[in-house]
Amino acid sequence: MEEQSQIYLDTYLSSLSESERKKYQSFSSDYFCADEHNANLCAELIRIGQKTATCSLNYWYESDEEPRPTVGHLLVVVDWNGKPICIVEIDSVEKCKYSEVTAEFAYAEGEGDRSLEWWRKAHWDFFAKECIELGIEPNENMVLVLERFHVVHQ
Repeated sequence: MEEQSQIYLDTYLSSLSESERKKYQSFSSDYFCADEHNANLCAELIRIGQKTATCSLNYWYESDEEPRPTVGHLLVVVDWNGKPICIVEIDSVEKCKYSEVTAEFAYAEGEGDRSLEWWRKAHWDFFAKECIELGIEPNENMVLVLERFHVVHQ
């Protein structure tokens, strides 16, 4: 974790009681999305509580490229430049086929007009590009990992 994020996390943890602190055992820091505009936009949507969910290709976790998200994990959300914006706690993690993502989940993602139609177009474009870079075929049955979270500090 970058020093700036570690200081931000430590400040939050030191504000908690010892028993509250002990419940957290897993920490990381990252931005959302793959470009500066969307990373900064998502950080702000999270900060204001509009974005309370995210998803990613299950491929990353099956290939051991990334650690699988876990309930109770604290994530320092940073902007594209690594500036801490807030801290979220993961509330739930589940797998779901792309084709089975619900309108309620699309709304919780908080992006665009928050409709399932907007979500499907934006996420198809994103995941199709990612799949092509990975040398795998994007399809309606590709498995996603859906996460829900809430802001605990800003």
